[in-house]
Amino acid sequence: MSRGTNIIDSVKPIELGEIRVHLIWFDSLGAKSSSVLLETPEVRILLDPGAAEMQPSYPLLPAQKKALREEALEAIKKAARGAEVVFISHYHYDHHTLPQEAPEIYCDKVLWIKDPNRWINRSQWNRSRLFAEQLLEVLEGKKLEYASPEEEHFEDPLKQLPLASAKDFRDYQQRKKELLKKGRAWLRDLMALWRREPWVPQLTLGSKEILFADGRSFHLGETSIRITPPLFHGAEYDRVGWVVGLVLERRGKKVVYAPDLQGPIIEDYAQWLIRENPDLLILDGPPTYLLGYMLNLINLGRVIENISSILRNTETRIIIYDHHLLREARYREHLARAYQVAKEEGKDLLTAAEWLGEEPLIDRLTGKCSSTPIPR
Repeated sequence: MSRGTNIIDSVKPIELGEIRVHLIWFDSLGAKSSSVLLETPEVRILLDPGAAEMQPSYPLLPAQKKALREEALEAIKKAARGAEVVFISHYHYDHHTLPQEAPEIYCDKVLWIKDPNRWINRSQWNRSRLFAEQLLEVLEGKKLEYASPEEEHFEDPLKQLPLASAKDFRDYQQRKKELLKKGRAWLRDLMALWRREPWVPQLTLGSKEILFADGRSFHLGETSIRITPPLFHGAEYDRVGWVVGLVLERRGKKVVYAPDLQGPIIEDYAQWLIRENPDLLILDGPPTYLLGYMLNLINLGRVIENISSILRNTETRIIIYDHHLLREARYREHLARAYQVAKEEGKDLLTAAEWLGEEPLIDRLTGKCSSTPIPR
C-alpha cells in the first residue's frame, strides 16, 4: 500500500503568497495523522508530528496498517529535517511521537507544546509526562525533576461557549442537561488533579526553548503566529480532553490549523473559524466510524450545520477536511449535505489525499468514488 512519493520534494504545496503549506500525512493516506509543515521566509513549523495505525475496523491487514504507519512516520521525520519549530496540539499518539522512537524529530528544535499541567485529561496528563521525561533522557541525558503545582483558579470553560450553552436541543434537551452535569463533575475531578499533583516545569533542550504554547503569540519578522486557548476535543466536556490550534498570518494571508474539533461540533468554534476567515482551513471531520458509540446523531447534525455555516459565511476557498472523518467508507454519505453546500458555494472541501492528486485510500479499498474534483 506504499504511496511511493516524496511529499516535500515532488508534491506541490498549497501556496498562499509566501506561505507554503505541505500536507505531510493524513488519515486519507492510510494512517492516523494530521501532520503539516508550514513554511514562510522567516520560519518552518512542523505541526503534530505523530502517526498511529488505523483501528481494527479499517479494511486492511494488520501488517499493512503497520507498514502505512511506518511510512507516515518516515515522511514526518523527513519533514522535521527542515523545521526550526515543532508544534504539538495535544498528546494523542497520532499527533506526537515519543522521543525514544524518533529523537530526530525534536533534536535542535524549538518546541511549542500543549500545556501538560492544565486543561488536560488523565490519559494525556500521563502521556505528556512520558513525553517530557523522554525528551530530557534521550536528548539531554537528564532526568526530569517535577515542580510543585501552581495555585490557580480554574473557571468552567462552558462559560466561554454562549452559543453552545444556549442551544435548544428539543427532545434531547433533558439528556443534554444530564450529560453536562456529569461533565462538570468530571471537570471538578480533573481540576483537583491539576492542583494536587506535581507539574512539568518549563524546560529547555540545550539552547532551545520548550514553551507551553496555550494562548501565546509569536512574531517572527513578517510572520505572526497565534496559538489558541485550550479547546474541547469534540463536544462539551469531551472526555478525551483539550487541544490547541494555530493561526499563521503573513502579508494578509492566513492559515488556520484547527485539529480534533471533530467537525467542529461546538457552535462557538464554528463562529471563531468564521471570524478568522482564513485563506486555508485545515480541520478534522467528525469520527463517523464511531457513530452510535462515541458520536451520536445529535452531534453529527451539529457538525453538518457548523461546517455548512463555515462554507457559506467565509471567503475560505480551500478546507482540508480529513483525519477522523477518513476512517470509514460511508463518510461522504454521512456528510452529504455539507458536500452539497461546498459544491453550491464553489468551495473545495477536500481530503489531503485529494489535494495531493490521489483518491483517499478508504475509497480505493472499498470501491467508493470521490465526487470531489481534485485540483491540479
